[in-house]
Amino acid sequence: MKVLVIGSGAREHALVWKLSQGFPDTEIFAAPGNPGTALLARNLPVNVDDMDLLLETAKGIGIDVTIVGPEASLALGIVDLFRSEGQAIFGPTRGAARIETSKSFAKQLMSDAGVPTAEFAVFDSFAEATAYIDGQDMPIVIKADGLAAGKGVVVAQDYQEAIEALESMMVSKTLGSSGERVVIEECLVGKEVSVFCFTDGRNVSSLVAACDYKRASDGDTGPNTGGLGAYSPPWFWDNDLEREILEKIMIPTILEMERTGNIYTGILYGGLIITDQGPKVIEFNARFGDPEAQVILPRLESSLLDIILATISGKLLE
Repeated sequence: MKVLVIGSGAREHALVWKLSQGFPDTEIFAAPGNPGTALLARNLPVNVDDMDLLLETAKGIGIDVTIVGPEASLALGIVDLFRSEGQAIFGPTRGAARIETSKSFAKQLMSDAGVPTAEFAVFDSFAEATAYIDGQDMPIVIKADGLAAGKGVVVAQDYQEAIEALESMMVSKTLGSSGERVVIEECLVGKEVSVFCFTDGRNVSSLVAACDYKRASDGDTGPNTGGLGAYSPPWFWDNDLEREILEKIMIPTILEMERTGNIYTGILYGGLIITDQGPKVIEFNARFGDPEAQVILPRLESSLLDIILATISGKLLE
């Protein structure tokens, strides 16, 4: 079998490493890959945002299944493109990936599904956003609606910091079009945890959890990042917490996606916080996490490739 992994990060190295175990006759390719994947796979000089060339390359090599690593490719609709050409691919469609690529879409979905999350409001107007903040308790969370490589979230400690974040996103457009719309949320307090499951659109696997280190600088004094390391399992993770998150968050989310016509397949990644009122969703991501993939994939005892093929074919329960 020939497998293509799209991406160039540590996540993709972890995926290639896991795929290389157990199936020595599997031929693995990475596009564009990195020096780590080059030790285990054949790197291809194709960027993650070059949809047409990725498809042409997959067809030319005779790839049996493609695995999408980064959110950028999902946002551009690579799954839709590959499926339209009869190519097996692991990941959600562009419409379903909005659970990550649009914070406002995700928040409305959670609200409709009754999934516990922070109170929120969505704004396209800088003036309306600033007026809203004037009456809110601090700290408060400002989120760019679109993708921002882990840099689109500001936990503002006071009114001035909140206004500066809004000006940066909505007026100066430091995040480009991603910050033209913002989501403003109450600041939740508790232990953060990243939770992952496979889903074929209706069935959901058991969960695996990890904790990453988001804030830069010693003592978590710096800005949020895309993640500076991780560990798994979290010390507080247990069967009761897994069951609660599965029943109250992951399954209702997948079923709501199906109800709205955005059937979600692939990996669903919930960024959660364990509050005094129970687990609540901070955000969803539509793929394996980086750095979390580096600590959860080594724990996987089953064949990753078998799970991926079952997910694509709708046979996850098997």
